[in-house]
Amino acid sequence: MLDHLIKRATVIDGTGAPSYVADIGIRDGRIALIGRSPARVKAGGRLGERARTEEDATGLVLAPGFVDPHTHYDAQLFWDPYATPSLSHGVTTVVGGNCGFSLAPLNPARPADADYTRRMMSKVEGMSLSALEQGAPWDWSSFGEYLDALDGRIAVNAGFMAGHCALRRYVMGPGAVGGGQPDAAQLRRMTALLHEAMDAGAWGLSTTQSSTHSDGDGRPVASRHAQPAELLALAAAVGRHEGTQIEAIVSGCLDRFEDAEIDLLTELTAAAGRPLNWNVLTIDAAVPDRVPRQLGASARARAAGGRIVALTMPILTPMNMSLGTFCALNLIPGWGEILALPVPHRITALRDTAVQTDMLRRARSPEAGVFRRLADFGRYVIGDTYAKENDGLTGRVVRDIAAERGLDPFACLVEICAADELRTVLWPMPSDDDPASWELRRDTWEHPDVLLGGSDAGAHLDRMCGAPYTTRFLGDCLRGRKLVPVERAVQMLTDEPARLFGLRGRGRIAEGYAADLVLFDPGRIDAGPAALVHDLPGDGPRLDSRAVGVVSVRVNGVETVRHDVVTGELPGTVLRSGRDTETVGTGKS
Repeated sequence: MLDHLIKRATVIDGTGAPSYVADIGIRDGRIALIGRSPARVKAGGRLGERARTEEDATGLVLAPGFVDPHTHYDAQLFWDPYATPSLSHGVTTVVGGNCGFSLAPLNPARPADADYTRRMMSKVEGMSLSALEQGAPWDWSSFGEYLDALDGRIAVNAGFMAGHCALRRYVMGPGAVGGGQPDAAQLRRMTALLHEAMDAGAWGLSTTQSSTHSDGDGRPVASRHAQPAELLALAAAVGRHEGTQIEAIVSGCLDRFEDAEIDLLTELTAAAGRPLNWNVLTIDAAVPDRVPRQLGASARARAAGGRIVALTMPILTPMNMSLGTFCALNLIPGWGEILALPVPHRITALRDTAVQTDMLRRARSPEAGVFRRLADFGRYVIGDTYAKENDGLTGRVVRDIAAERGLDPFACLVEICAADELRTVLWPMPSDDDPASWELRRDTWEHPDVLLGGSDAGAHLDRMCGAPYTTRFLGDCLRGRKLVPVERAVQMLTDEPARLFGLRGRGRIAEGYAADLVLFDPGRIDAGPAALVHDLPGDGPRLDSRAVGVVSVRVNGVETVRHDVVTGELPGTVLRSGRDTETVGTGKS
């Protein structure tokens, strides 16, 4: 007997092939039978087996569960096993431990390392410190113990990279930051720890050398101090394990790679003999040389026997800003020092004309890189306000307010924020929402070393909400710009990431594959607007977005979401390298 039968669904199987109408039978967490014959389906199904439950999916699309290749749900899964809002938007598999940051291993001889890790994650990934402190048990030491703490307690499938920062901290302690280098014995121990993590199921190594990544004390995170020899030793270790990968971030990921960065990334993937992915490729027709420069790294890697894959988002992810709390504005060169001042002193400095002039110069300089996109302050939209003098400004564009007041847009923005004691929420309008940029995106998506993803779901919780990119992208393909056919869109969200990571039996609707499934209404599929909610441990805030048109989400055959409401079931699996992933060579595309 089947566990469940989905009748007369329009199946988009993830391979890019045309859709077809079929009955889908589920048993023991897998797709047991597919009845494709139109005549038999119309007659009630060819499957010839009874089912404990069934549903009529006439007019609905059934797709494989979506795979998000870049998340930071490492901590959130302990207090939110549903990985919201990703699961509601059809994501059934998430990849965590990215950017060099994992929550394990932790050295049991130094209990304070857990506090250091929490403070680092709060700063570098914008996670609520109170949620990190109250929401996770922090009772593990090894990477395997961390995975065991989640196994059987989650509603999504989740795989995790081993973070270089955790490995370095475990071995070198506080000496991991500040420029210290491991001696030969410490490097051997670090490499052994990585082997142990991969033996336990880590998907490989993640590392960062990005100048934007600082710990809770404002110092460069541990992996930023690593020299190439250390990185190459760890990369070589990755290549000795089945079903592993590398994920790496360098400063050039935000704008354009330096030659030395391309050399390093190429050497890492070649040393491992495994694909390396990085986040995130920004596509803007106003900067026509960026995409060729960034994808030049992929060509270089191919020639050296490696493979470098760029992640890129298929939507424009809204991100709010503030002069009062840490956000992307703090990462503009020269801005961090000013925005770190106590609020009264910060307001005084921001109102200083000379300071404003210098801040604008720095924000528009080449050294600002991709953050130059944030420097057109006339295009900011005012969000939440708090002072009486700001009544009526919510939803208005700064340039219009500035024109009314006879002020420069940045000076006007400062005055608005100062009246609110810098609590004003600011929404920059995207500068790359033009037809030429969207056409460039469509072309870039077809590159064999470009993959959709980079949501950062689980991180920067009160600043951005990238998790709904799946439903928003499908809605755009069906009713908006229609840049790619829906069958191709589903393939880009399912089979392509599954194949990159070597997921066994996932990413497609095929007999024998895991029944990770999304049933949605093609006429409605979309994501609602981002809204601030306070539902984290400690009542912390985060941005959430409701799923529109998603009828049902199943993980390993069990329904986890029905009409945007979680069912309470926890059928997810901690996916472990080797057991649940197979090796993907650098020659595959």
